[in-house]
Amino acid sequence: MLRILSFLILFVIAFVSCKKKEYQLGSDLIDQESLLSGTSTDTFDIITYTIAEDSIISDNASNVLLGSYVDPLFGDFNASFYTQFRLAGVDPNFGETSTIVIDSFVLGLEYLGYYGELDDQVFEAYELQESLSIDSTYYSFSTLSTTATNLVPAANSVISPRPLEPTIVGEDSLSAQLRIYLDTNLAWSLINEATSGSTTFSSNEEFLNFFKGLYIKTNNSGQAQGEGAAFYFDINDPSSKATIYFHQDTVATTYDLLINSECADFTHVDITNSGMPVDNVLQDSTLGNNTYYAQAFENRAAISIPGLLNLPENIIVHRADLELPIQYQTGHKYQPGVTVSVATHADSSSTDLVSVGVLGVYDDLNKRFQIDIRAYTQAIVNKTLDLTELVVSPLYFINSAERIVFNGKNTINKVKPRLVLTYTRY
Repeated sequence: MLRILSFLILFVIAFVSCKKKEYQLGSDLIDQESLLSGTSTDTFDIITYTIAEDSIISDNASNVLLGSYVDPLFGDFNASFYTQFRLAGVDPNFGETSTIVIDSFVLGLEYLGYYGELDDQVFEAYELQESLSIDSTYYSFSTLSTTATNLVPAANSVISPRPLEPTIVGEDSLSAQLRIYLDTNLAWSLINEATSGSTTFSSNEEFLNFFKGLYIKTNNSGQAQGEGAAFYFDINDPSSKATIYFHQDTVATTYDLLINSECADFTHVDITNSGMPVDNVLQDSTLGNNTYYAQAFENRAAISIPGLLNLPENIIVHRADLELPIQYQTGHKYQPGVTVSVATHADSSSTDLVSVGVLGVYDDLNKRFQIDIRAYTQAIVNKTLDLTELVVSPLYFINSAERIVFNGKNTINKVKPRLVLTYTRY
């Protein structure tokens, strides 16, 4: 089940792996209100396939991903993340350490949603040996060196995620969190450093030299096909933090390490498509005319409509409704999002993508995405654009685990992709 990320702005298209350019597609269109009739056609040949991405920037996105699942069509999806922590306040006063009894050290992560099934997963955490930088660029394949010691005790490593239920901490009912218990020896090392007389806790810069952050991952080697999920976390929410719970002279207290927008972070994703249906299309693009695919972080659906180049120049496009049917049954665990982003290449020699200025909207009744490509089509007619390949992706390409299975023109299913074009000659 996928819950839409509520704080994201719906009409922003995030092709973060691409350079941004602006096209004023169809800017010279005649007012449609002045046109009373038109000619319609839906006989365009639509060629479909899948293209792979290999350099997805994943740092400091709106949310991070964590968790794994095994998809019967796309293979293994495994997400982890790296993050810094910052001080809630400089020079904390822990008093006499001999009077401290540490109860627990907990990393809390605020849920935003998930994709897949709520099966148990094994969580691990490792201290970073390599510094993160807020000014650096990190990709979904990037890694940093860590210590070899897993900081999650074995007794606490298996967790049943509950993203749809409130989290109870003491007597407080909080928004849903994943709570990962960390080794209290790490908490002791932080407290001892803070009381050692060093300047480590005098500033965040000093602190980050001492404690560079954590790498959070899962280890679910026994997952079967259809099991598991990827979870979405808002680590900039105040509830996302690492908290030391301790007693000092029998008085219960806490100390927080914060994760906020000033912390560098990035998501690392491993996707194994090898031998899966999506990989077959990547190896032989003609198979995409049967079924083609899109997948966050990895694959984009491509639609080519070469017949657009044959349209006469003396037409005004009233409507150009592209219908892309998908394979999905309501209630299935791997559901599509409500929108997809739509782009084209900057030019014939470029791999950069630019938005065509519209989103595709999902129609659950007819199980298809509907895309208004009127401005894009008019731009081709006007010879301001000569590329007939559109690239369709999950809207949240760098912060979800979403995937989509599309019907091609040769599908064995009833409904095929089509473009319905209505225009007037002048």
